[in-house]
Amino acid sequence: APTGSTRRSAGFTLIELMIAVAVIGILASIAYPSYTKYVKEARVSDGKAKLMEVAGRLERCYTVTSDYTKRGDGSACVVFDVPSEEGFYSISPDVSGAVSTSAFKIKAEGSSDEVACTKLWVDQTGQRGSTPNGCW
Repeated sequence: APTGSTRRSAGFTLIELMIAVAVIGILASIAYPSYTKYVKEARVSDGKAKLMEVAGRLERCYTVTSDYTKRGDGSACVVFDVPSEEGFYSISPDVSGAVSTSAFKIKAEGSSDEVACTKLWVDQTGQRGSTPNGCW
């Protein structure tokens, strides 16, 4: 009978396992930041959608009453400080008095650790902006 080491072991060695774990760790360290950036950018659409919904309500109110602040029955056209659909943004007037009888400027603000754009705004002319720039 041969006494040499002709027997082959099945399975992985510790070195092979450590190399596989290291490769997975490197890939994860590259992929995770890209993923979180993508998620933050995707959440911006939540703020845009709610902002445009509120602007549409204001425009409908103005079409009927020629006033951005009141409906025909005297009630407010829009209730502010409402969250967006997914809750990442809050919609409010841009500054105090930013909604008047003939004009409006409203904003959507989000938390910087949850969204890529912390502030989106739109006015009655359709002009839009964001912080940082380029979110529209």
